[in-house]
Amino acid sequence: MAAEMDEVDRIVEAWGRQRPDLDFSPLEVLSRVDRLSRHLDRARRAAFQRSELEPWEWDVLSALRRAGEPFELSPKALLQQTLVSSGTMTNRIDRLVARRLVHRRSDPVDGRSVLVGLTDDGRIRMDAAITRLVDAEAALLAVLSRSERDRLAALLRRLSLEFDGPHGGH
Repeated sequence: MAAEMDEVDRIVEAWGRQRPDLDFSPLEVLSRVDRLSRHLDRARRAAFQRSELEPWEWDVLSALRRAGEPFELSPKALLQQTLVSSGTMTNRIDRLVARRLVHRRSDPVDGRSVLVGLTDDGRIRMDAAITRLVDAEAALLAVLSRSERDRLAALLRRLSLEFDGPHGGH
């Protein structure tokens, strides 16, 4: 019994007929990663939307929630985790304060600095959003067994480390 073909198989097969001199195996992997990324993006946006959060809000709020009690970080720590400019972060914090999802307070260790923390509403929304996200992502992977997911995660980690490592991006 032949394996089921997906759109990537059809594309690679067509290219193979046109350019038999090329090895299209990278497309077999990375085109699928790209297509899966689009499905993941839609699932994430839906999970965030159900919690009334924008993806950028998720980035900031999830960094605060992962920090653990008291769910506070400095703006500098938030910058490092979200990889945006300081101006962008200031704007994001201002908007989250206006929505009452975070608060600012003086850093008790360094009075010249501030800490950004989750409000109760921010934490409740984050907890709902992460639950929805994990459920949505589990549904995307439901066709794979646990051992298959573990193997795939290990392979993707290996690739990710290559790109994120000291010589990343080649």
